[in-house]
Amino acid sequence: MQFLEMPDNNGYFGKYGGQIIPPELKAIMDDISESYEKVRQTEAFQKELQELYTDYVGRPSPIYFAKRLTEKQGGARIFLKREDLNHTGAHKINHCLGEALLAKYMGKTRVLAETGAGQHGVALATACALVGIECEIHMGEIDIKKEHPNVTKMKILGCKLVPVSRGTKTLKDAVDSAFEEYLNDPVNSLYAIGSVVGPHPFPMMVRDFQQVVGIEAREQFQVKEGRLPDYVMACVGGGSNAMGLFSAFLKDEDVKMIGVEPAGKGLDTPDHAATLTLGRKGAIHGFECYNLQDDNGEPLPVYSIASGLDYPAVGPQHCYLKDIERVQYETIDDKDCLDAFMTLSRLEGIIPALESAHAVAYAMKLAKELPEDKTILVNLSGRGDKDADFVADYLSL
Repeated sequence: MQFLEMPDNNGYFGKYGGQIIPPELKAIMDDISESYEKVRQTEAFQKELQELYTDYVGRPSPIYFAKRLTEKQGGARIFLKREDLNHTGAHKINHCLGEALLAKYMGKTRVLAETGAGQHGVALATACALVGIECEIHMGEIDIKKEHPNVTKMKILGCKLVPVSRGTKTLKDAVDSAFEEYLNDPVNSLYAIGSVVGPHPFPMMVRDFQQVVGIEAREQFQVKEGRLPDYVMACVGGGSNAMGLFSAFLKDEDVKMIGVEPAGKGLDTPDHAATLTLGRKGAIHGFECYNLQDDNGEPLPVYSIASGLDYPAVGPQHCYLKDIERVQYETIDDKDCLDAFMTLSRLEGIIPALESAHAVAYAMKLAKELPEDKTILVNLSGRGDKDADFVADYLSL
């Protein structure tokens, strides 16, 4: 079985994924899976979603040739898939609209979720306001302080924001908190997971909604350049923006794919979130995947300057793609991420999200090593409005 024919009937991508959950929750997950498979085939659902992508989100997002960045780096030409131009400022709105519509079709009265950088929270609050469903977002206290602009937007949009003070007070703890709340009333609620992680069917479902990114990019690049890109790359935390882009190129053997993880303060320190680089197989949050864990198999505290990447696990399809060597996974540290953030801002007038800046940073490094006839397509998964104040303070601008 290959690529998009996955997962299997039990929700596995090779040996990763599945439903590592209590028996009483399995029936709920199976109901979501069956409802999703049924609803997504209907003309009404597809029509409503496509109209929202076009008229509400502003799809298709364009592909932009970063001419001045390319000239500065030398070598390969760098192109950006501009998901930062979507309504709400990132790729997250793609799957949030799908999940909110699914909740409406299933008759749910509440949607709840976690958020790290706040992009998923804003997108879900937006989608829930649109379809008229109650929204509850759990967010770590550190991220609330760091991503204040997105916190304000979520409140304006009418969602209930739940600060999480446990543990590291960041993304992993927000996931724990939101999932526990979901278990209190899974019949009337839908847990709208913010990435290609969690128990089946969420890794499949979020990937499917994000495929629009790769499908557009593959067609657009051929129109623009008359061929496919030589490299496609994206940042990887949980992995939704990367999976959205990669999905359309998986069978194109000549296209090299690179996922970029956060090396934080260094791979030789505990302050990173390089899950695929240094993790090992284990279970977390209801599924099996590579994750960063201590000697007892418990999740390690992780760190990234980008709040949306500080997660100790990763989507199961990414794990499978790593094992079969179809996707190469590399790392970028905070320093290079910040350099890419400022360089793209000042050369192209595009302020990227810190998450996306990891992918831009790796593209900048790789471009120098390649000849001028090679091309790199980067998923610019989000804009940096949310990070601007933090970066300005951090760099004393």
